[in-house]
Parts: sequence; C-alpha cells; structure tokens
Amino acid sequence: MTDRTPPLHGVHEARGATFTDFGGWEMPVEFDSIREEHAAVRESVGAFDVSHMGEIEVSGPDATALLNRLTTNDVAALDPGESQYAAITNGDGVMLDDTVVYRLPDGIGAGSAARTLPDLDEDLDASTGDPAYLFVPNAGHDVETLDRFVEHRDEWALDATVENTTDDWAMIAVQGPDAAESMPGAAGNDAEGVVDLSRFEATVATLDGVASWVARTGYTGEDGFEVMCPAGDAEAVWSAFVDGAADAQPCGLGARDTLRMEMGFLLSGQDFDPEAEPRTPYEAGIGFVVKLDTEFVGRDALEAEREAGGPAETFTGIKLLERGVPRNGYAVTDGDLTRVGHLTSGTMSPTLDEPIGLGYLHEEYAEPGTEVNVVVRGDEKRAEVVEPPFLDR
Repeated sequence: MTDRTPPLHGVHEARGATFTDFGGWEMPVEFDSIREEHAAVRESVGAFDVSHMGEIEVSGPDATALLNRLTTNDVAALDPGESQYAAITNGDGVMLDDTVVYRLPDGIGAGSAARTLPDLDEDLDASTGDPAYLFVPNAGHDVETLDRFVEHRDEWALDATVENTTDDWAMIAVQGPDAAESMPGAAGNDAEGVVDLSRFEATVATLDGVASWVARTGYTGEDGFEVMCPAGDAEAVWSAFVDGAADAQPCGLGARDTLRMEMGFLLSGQDFDPEAEPRTPYEAGIGFVVKLDTEFVGRDALEAEREAGGPAETFTGIKLLERGVPRNGYAVTDGDLTRVGHLTSGTMSPTLDEPIGLGYLHEEYAEPGTEVNVVVRGDEKRAEVVEPPFLDR
C-alpha cells in the first residue's frame, strides 16, 4: 500500500510524471518515456528523485563496532568522506538488504545530519569526535532496519545512537557522461571539490545555496553523483540540475530499472529477498563485499559456504537469441526442458535493442557463452549466458 510521497511529489506531478507504488512510496515511473530517459543517461545526463531510499544514521563511540557487526564489509576501513557497498545478512548468511555506508564527518553526534550540514567543516579530515555514519537501506526497509540495529545494539550493550532520518533527507541522483559538467552550474565555488571526488568518495558542498552531502556513487553504470540534501530544500537542488544550465533530463524509476539491468546490478526484493528469493552474497555475485575477518551476523555461515566450494547457483546474465522478452520468474532450461535456473529480472535493453535477463543458474551452466533456453510463455527460446555487465562501462 502506498502511503509515502517524496518531497518533490508536487513538482513531478506538475511536470506530468506518471507514478507507481515502489516500496510503499508513490514515485515517478516516467516523465517523457523510459527510452528517452534511458538514452539521456547513457548519452548526456539525467536526474532521478530517489528520495524513497532510506537513511539511517549511526553515531557514538561504538558506531563503527555496531556497523561492522551488522554489515558484511569492513566499515573500520572508511575515513570521513568515504563510502562502501555492503550487504546486510541474517544468521544464515541470507541477504536482508544491500546498502551503501557513508562515513560522515566525525563528531556530528545524535540528530539528523541533514539539519547540521551547514555547520560542518568541508575539510572532513579536520573533523573530530566520535565516528558517525549514514547508510542507505532500500525503499521500505528503513523501519525494519532501524529496529534490527537498535535490537542488536541493546543486546550487545554498545554505546551508539541509531536514528531513522529518512524523512529529513531528499536524495537526487545525477547520472550520465555529462554529470560532472553539470556541477559548476549547481555547485558554484564548490564544483571543483565535487568534480575531483573519486568513485565512492563524498563531501559537503553547497548546491544552489543548499548545503548537501554529495557522493560520487550511482546505480546506472555511468559517471554521476548522488546528492542528499534537507527535504525542505529539495526543490531548489532539483531545479539546479533540471531547470538550470545543466538541463538534465528528469528520469523515473522505469529508466532506473533498465539502466541497472544493463549493468547487472541487483534489485532488492526482486533479485534477492529473504522470503521469496533467499540468496547469500556469494550466490548474488557480490562476494567482494564480504570481509570474513570481521565478526558480522552471518559470517560463519558464509565462511562455511565458501569453504564448501561456493554456491551451487550463481547470479548472471542471459541474452535471448530469439524474439521475446525475458521476465522475472521465467525458467531457464538446458534445451530438453530440464530446469537449470530461473530469471529474476528482464527487459528489452534500450541501449542494445536486445532482450536481456538476470537470474540464477546452476554453476555448470553459468559459464559465459553457454547456450541455454528461456521458457517464454511456454516456448523454449534460445539464449546465451552473458557475464554482466551487458555494456562495456
């Protein structure tokens, strides 16, 4: 049931967007057309409202210890202004969610970082005090993630403040090969510091007068930035990119989905789900975010899986060699109707103009170039295994 709307909902409605329910949020699915928006991101620059993503802040003396016990990567390796991709797993090593963890300036303390951004020193190396983090659960997961972190914090008697600040933030993704060129018009004097960011680095910058947390991250496979700003200032930041000199194409979740599929990126709740599609990080192809030298929940199960030779199935790509569109739930067979896997995502790639899919195959069929079949409406269609990404980016 849709019961949440992003701060920019009225702006999108006035622009003529069509909406969809996603994770309990009413979000724009397209503004002009999915193909047009997809092409803008691949060829120039597009802007997405992704304020449906959650924001959880963790701070205090034991903030690092708490995050290291509840995410699979090594949070202790982060300095202020750095971030990392990680999974959140249960005791069986099954993924509950995936997330990006940002190390904020030290010393922020309790309360929403969105409200204190104007007071933060842009020299993140000079920050002092207890460590502070912002991590981003997927849409609709913020409440359950907060509860999980608070429960474990109390169980382990750790000194950390955990707050759900999703409603305090707006999040805008500016993506495409021209994303960096769009920054001077929005960031002014701060543009150089933003453009100089490396992948997975972040900083405090003023965008059209609004203090924001800007990271060189994204979900499209293109260069780009994800901007987190106070929810009440979202319209000014959005307009700086969409209506300003950058002239970024406003994009909806439809194009975001086709873009991430071309790159082979996971979609929480579809490519993995603790109930409907229970998968470990090794099965889901993101074993690189598993640091077994940290004591996170699910670590022992994942170490046992690796020592047993790895997963029996693995996440990979499929390209249809016949007409048809692969979809979530379609069976993958060996050509004799013997099931060897199934798809979890699929589309007609706007860039390649070819039908592509993502899903799980038995290890012996997951080698790139292997010929398989996809059952489309009862018919076996010839297909080929492709190691994602489908595009060379």
